[in-house]
Amino acid sequence: MFKNFAKSTFAPDPQSRELRLPAWRWLFPLSALHAALMVPLSLLALYHGWEVVQLATPSAHAREMLFGFALAVIAGYLLGPVPRRQLAMLVALWLLGRVGVLTWPGAVVASLADAAFALWVAGRLVPRFIAAKKWRNRLLSPLLGMICLLAVVTLIWRYLDDMPTTAPLMHQSVLWLVLLMTFMGGRVIVPAVNGYFAREFRQAGVGVQPRLEAALIVLLGLAPFVMLLDLLRPLAALLVLAAGLLVLTRIWHWRPFGCRERPDLQVLMLGYAWLAIGLVLLARSWWAPQHASTALHAFTAGALGTLASAIMLRHVILRAKGRPQRERVLLPLAGLFATAAVLRLWAIDAGSAWLLLLWASALAWSLGWLLVAWRLWVWIRRLPSPEISKLDSGQERGELPRRWR
Repeated sequence: MFKNFAKSTFAPDPQSRELRLPAWRWLFPLSALHAALMVPLSLLALYHGWEVVQLATPSAHAREMLFGFALAVIAGYLLGPVPRRQLAMLVALWLLGRVGVLTWPGAVVASLADAAFALWVAGRLVPRFIAAKKWRNRLLSPLLGMICLLAVVTLIWRYLDDMPTTAPLMHQSVLWLVLLMTFMGGRVIVPAVNGYFAREFRQAGVGVQPRLEAALIVLLGLAPFVMLLDLLRPLAALLVLAAGLLVLTRIWHWRPFGCRERPDLQVLMLGYAWLAIGLVLLARSWWAPQHASTALHAFTAGALGTLASAIMLRHVILRAKGRPQRERVLLPLAGLFATAAVLRLWAIDAGSAWLLLLWASALAWSLGWLLVAWRLWVWIRRLPSPEISKLDSGQERGELPRRWR
């Protein structure tokens, strides 16, 4: 029932000849600029008493980065071609939702727009992945639905202040995002690496490693529920530790040292490696409780920054008929996001220098995303003139692209 309702409500009319644009054409550069701005604004609000923005709590900062930035990147990557007027409305909702962090009378309207953006994305994506044939692909349907639902629920915090459930719910949100990055990151990296080895060395790749992928889904799918009970927290630590080791095993099977001529692929693998680092740190914090943000920032500053930037740039470069391996900013970007992550992790135990390290981390993060926004703009200008999309008939009807079926 929901599938048919969502399909009729959110899917584009296949008979319409209205110009369609890929969602990433607008959402990618806008989300990059948003990421560059939000971290410095959060520090000003958190530690310097700047009251212009409502980002004076760690939860408010985390919500804006997860459901403002990351959700826009997810939508841009997965939505595909959208009728131009619908895309303009979607982007307008997202932009209005972002000014919801400002202290102004229209903040309630902005929050409603933010919720409408998340629900619209859920309405377009959840039914698509329900139609997938493999259970691992169908998993994306409830996972994306959960992330979009959390985006709506967490808007309540702006009006009820922090509640006892605030921090645990944000931790849950990060864990679901980690599962999404683990699954989708693998689905991006595997065909790219396999194609490279097939063209250059006439060697077969390792494939999607279905058993390993299934094990990661089970481990990372159970951990968010198991960690809710203090008595079972050590078991949750073992689950994420096992997942971290499997991620490293998966990277090893991709033969990163055989991709020396492909910095774009190596950067993707580095971003995937940040997931393993974060999972190991998370296992340590759950086994011997300490400040949980240590692991969470390995996921966000390290994995999300590196993976999202590399995937966004590679996606646009390929559609502009360019060669991602020739994009010279990819390695500096990986360095900037690694610097941001390391400095953020170091700041927790840095004594009196903690605030200086936080600002240094924010500077590296913001410079990285400004660089991404610039390169996206350069490559988008090289794209062919927009035309009515020439995709397969299934995608024209708003269904799942072939590689995810």
